[in-house]
Amino acid sequence: MQVGVINRALEQLVSNIVDALPRLITGFVFLAVAAVGIKLIMYGVRAVLQRSLPGESPVYRQFLGVLVLVFLWFGVALSFLSIVGLTAIAASLGTATGFLALGVSYALSEMIKDAVAGVYLLRDPDFNPGDTIKAGDTTGEVAAIELRKTRFRVDGDTVVRANAAIEERWTKVDSGS
Repeated sequence: MQVGVINRALEQLVSNIVDALPRLITGFVFLAVAAVGIKLIMYGVRAVLQRSLPGESPVYRQFLGVLVLVFLWFGVALSFLSIVGLTAIAASLGTATGFLALGVSYALSEMIKDAVAGVYLLRDPDFNPGDTIKAGDTTGEVAAIELRKTRFRVDGDTVVRANAAIEERWTKVDSGS
C-alpha cells in the first residue's frame, strides 16, 4: 500500500517537472539574453554618465550606475518569475517593493531635498568655495560644498548648514564692501 502511494507521488513529481520544463528553459534563456542586454545598457549608461558628469566625483557616477543596474535586474527578476509561471509572486514582490520605496523616500525626503539642493549649489557658478555668502542668519566664507551640507567659515569658526535651507535663499556678498 505504501509503495503504491510513493510510486504515484514520484510519477506526479516527474510529470510536474516535465510539464514545467519548457517554462524553466524559456526562463533561463530569458535570463541569459537579459544579462547580455543589461551589460550593453550599462555600457551605454556609464558612457552617458561619464560625458554628462565629467567633473563630478566618480562616486556619484558609480552610485547612479548601481542604481540603474539594480532597477534593471529587479525588472528582469520579476519578468523571470512571470515567465516560469509565478505571476502572483512577481505581482506581490512588485507591489511590496513599490510600498517599500514609497516609505523609504518619505523617510529620506529631507536628505533627498538636501542632496538635490547640493547638486544645484555645486553646479552654480556664483556659489563657490572662497565666496562670501549670506544665507539666512549666517554670513561667512564658503569653506566646502558637500552633497548634503555646506560649511562656512564665520569669525574663525566652522558653521554647517543644510543645502536645502541655503539653496532656498542666499545672497553673494560683494567682497569689495
